[in-house]
Amino acid sequence: MNRDAARRLDGLKVLVIDDSKTIRRTAETLLSKEGCTVYTATDGFDALAKIADHHPDVIFVDIMMPRLDGYQTCSLIKHNKTFRDTPVIMLSSKDGLFDRARGRIVGSEQYLTKPFTKDELLEAISRQVNR
Repeated sequence: MNRDAARRLDGLKVLVIDDSKTIRRTAETLLSKEGCTVYTATDGFDALAKIADHHPDVIFVDIMMPRLDGYQTCSLIKHNKTFRDTPVIMLSSKDGLFDRARGRIVGSEQYLTKPFTKDELLEAISRQVNR
C-alpha cells in the first residue's frame, strides 16, 4: 500500500466484530499502526451499541458468532437509516460461494477470508473509503 493510501486511513473509525479474541486483537494492532481508531465487539448485540456510540466508518463482521450472527448483524445495520451507507465487510474462515452470496443479500459490500493478511485488511478498507 502506498503512502497516500495509508494516509487516508488516518483517523478512520473501524469496528471489528468477532467472537475470536485473536482476530480482534490482530485487526486492532494492524489497523492502529495505520492510524485508524479501532473499536471491537464480541458479537452482534455488543456491536449494535458500539455502532450507535461511535459511528464507525467501516465495519468488519464475522459470520459465525453466538447470539446474533454476522448476517443478522449486517442486516440490522443495513436496515437502519443512519448506518445503512456504512460499508460492512464480512469475515469468514470459509471461502464459499454460498457465504459470499448470502453476505451480498444482507447488504455487505465485501467478503474477507480469515486468516487475512495486513495487506488484505488494508486493501478492503481502502476499497470502501476511497470509492
